[in-house]
Amino acid sequence: MYKHILIATDGSELAGKGVDAGLALAKALQASATLVTVSEPWQEVMPGDPSGMALACELRDEYQKAKAAEARKIIVDAQARASAAGVTLAAEYVPDRMPAEAILETAAARRADLVVMASHGRRGLRKLLLGSQTQAVVNRGTLPVLVVR
Repeated sequence: MYKHILIATDGSELAGKGVDAGLALAKALQASATLVTVSEPWQEVMPGDPSGMALACELRDEYQKAKAAEARKIIVDAQARASAAGVTLAAEYVPDRMPAEAILETAAARRADLVVMASHGRRGLRKLLLGSQTQAVVNRGTLPVLVVR
């Protein structure tokens, strides 16, 4: 059935359920698994403001360092979960990208045939206002997506 499962996570508690489900499925199907975590690009507060450019650069650098450290923790946690489940897990951190785009590109690059990710379960007006990276992956991608709640 599925030979390579891409598991996407942002490190949240709910996303951890997606990681566990993806690992369990990989084990049951004897499929390979890759984890991807993504950090969004830095948003300039006052783009083009010369008086704030040095501060903006410093803040951007700190943001990127913090996101890279957070990604390392996410990957270490996922590797531990995979080890406990008896699954070999490759991992990738994609910085400065929109999550849905990075997930779909990583799935294509790694030749995954299934994406597993959690949904934050927003409904109604909140879903319309906040958007959803899960929804974007489902809508824009061509691969099957297993959404875990």
